[in-house]
Amino acid sequence: MTTVSDSWKTSAGQAYQIWQAGVDAVLADRLVAETVSVDAQQLVFDDEPFDLNAIGRIAVVGAGKAAAAMAAGLEAALGDQLCQSKQLHGWINIPDGTQRPLKSIHAHVARPAGINEPTQAAADGTAKILQIVGDLKPNDLCIALISGGGSALLTAPRAGITLDEKISVTRWLSGAGANIEQMNTVRKQLSDVKGGRLLRACKAANLVTLVISDVLGDPLDTIASGPTVANSSAVADALAVLQQFDPQQQLPASIYRVLSQPRLVQEASSGCMNHLQVIGNNAAAVDGAGIRAEQLGYSHAMQSARQSEGQAEQVGEHLAKMALSMLRQPGPDCLISGGEPVVQLAPQAERGRGGRNQQLVLAALGWLIQHGELTPAERARLTILSGGTDGEDGPTDAAGAFFNAEVWNRAEAQQLDWQDHLRRNDAYTFFKACGGLILTGPTNTNVCDVRVVTIAK
Repeated sequence: MTTVSDSWKTSAGQAYQIWQAGVDAVLADRLVAETVSVDAQQLVFDDEPFDLNAIGRIAVVGAGKAAAAMAAGLEAALGDQLCQSKQLHGWINIPDGTQRPLKSIHAHVARPAGINEPTQAAADGTAKILQIVGDLKPNDLCIALISGGGSALLTAPRAGITLDEKISVTRWLSGAGANIEQMNTVRKQLSDVKGGRLLRACKAANLVTLVISDVLGDPLDTIASGPTVANSSAVADALAVLQQFDPQQQLPASIYRVLSQPRLVQEASSGCMNHLQVIGNNAAAVDGAGIRAEQLGYSHAMQSARQSEGQAEQVGEHLAKMALSMLRQPGPDCLISGGEPVVQLAPQAERGRGGRNQQLVLAALGWLIQHGELTPAERARLTILSGGTDGEDGPTDAAGAFFNAEVWNRAEAQQLDWQDHLRRNDAYTFFKACGGLILTGPTNTNVCDVRVVTIAK
């Protein structure tokens, strides 16, 4: 866990407390403990029982920012005796910084913290996962632990594509402003593990997939690119995304060549029955934040987006307008929203450091500077905060950003040019200078973003 100063928490005040309550509501080990139980001779996942006498071994595989905490929660729920009698074993691919003590499940660090891209270590770990599920017998039970970040951590490029070429596709689409559904539509067609191919490789008769969703609306074939869910999109859909974001076909020719070729192994059922359960999502985090807001005495409004929200700058400006209305009109004094906007990146030569939450908060501050005409008293009452529930926001060590009068005044005193920082995707540098970064380190969960606006009485 990253060691950071806690001074920003004091500055962010109750807005931070509300945001943190949202994160706490979806902590992965807690969600698994609430879902998995052992009752006499039954292993129960929520309300779905499995006869322990009919189960040979239990294997666990998975990937994601929450995978290690999910595995810890699962081992605790099963208990040492059951883990031993059912020869519990497994392998999960995780980011560095999310490690948890585990007894029977191997946690493989497959990428550095803060760099959400595939690596050779992730490819090696994915090969091990495919081997484990392929070695199972029909009477074994396989449990897959899937959470956000799994797309980068589960990587098996199709023959004819190198890992670097596949990474170039993700970078291109992300930089061009593609949303998570569009990126995963392409990634699934370039993979031998995504789009249900982990399920197809599994030789057990039953596979239970526990999902912590980082995709708005919880489309199961999109979360971590749906490794245990049949692919609902086709090659034509992937090509349509590439046509939109790479009209001049500047990506490697191998990408288009492979997509034009039929797979050697056709889509087919493996005979393995998949039992899917979403155990945590953005709406649950927003609800948890709302409970804390109520405890603190706020009259709050809540909203969790069900689909892509568009550009971070637009979402930030909308949040600023809502905040101004809350300051000057009767109604709620706390707004909690959840979602995941996108950022269109500036040219590499100009680009600074930041992430979608930092970009959003800087856009909100900029709109208020230009249009809000806040009095000193109004400025003193307002806090706006936005953070990724995973503790990561872009390729930085921050989860997001916030501003209040203290941060705003520091920015003015230093004559920081918010427009230049926003244009260059350099919100991290801006908020680092004026003390507005949210610094949590990895949280061991991931359900998109939570945003909080508070108006002090």
